Amino acid sequence: MTVSCQLLNFLAHELKYMVDHQKLVRQTQAWLSSVIIAHTLCPFAKREFDKGSIHYAVIEDRDLETQLQRVIQECVALDRDGSRETSLLIFPKGLSEFEDYLDLLEIAGALLKDQGYEGVYQLASFHPQYRFDGTADSNPSNYTNRSPYPMLHILREASVEAALRTYPNPENIPTRNIRVTKYLGRGGMKALLDACYDLSSEPEKQ
Repeated sequence: MTVSCQLLNFLAHELKYMVDHQKLVRQTQAWLSSVIIAHTLCPFAKREFDKGSIHYAVIEDRDLETQLQRVIQECVALDRDGSRETSLLIFPKGLSEFEDYLDLLEIAGALLKDQGYEGVYQLASFHPQYRFDGTADSNPSNYTNRSPYPMLHILREASVEAALRTYPNPENIPTRNIRVTKYLGRGGMKALLDACYDLSSEPEKQ
């Protein structure tokens, strides 16, 4: 194989890699827009979504050690870039089992503390099979944390505290979310989540 053929193969692979990542990010954005924001499951998401200050990182690594390294790398990136308000880490491979994801979540939380990020960043958790402790899998309230792919959401703790101070009765947010998801029902919530994988109905970008 000539050098030029090798280069073309490399470029084709990189292009596919970029396109695949763009699709994952667009599906995540569709979920944020049509589920989280449209139904106000997180009343603070719309502002950052509209500002474009959410960073999306697709992490395809399957081994736990590398996944944890990437989590810390994203924390360092937040340290260096004040315009990046928050980061959504998308794990399309290796964490399809909810229990495996919970292992990553627990260790990542401990690692942030070990690296001196306690009180600086906190992790929010989302997974396609998310289930709150003590809740049946069929309970529609689980869909408040069900996402197209396993995700870790790195939040600036100072921003979270500031947002909560200005929002009336933030302690009522979980109760409201349960009421909304119960009204929509498991079937309705599942349909909303499933629709995020289909990008064919997206409006064309101008």
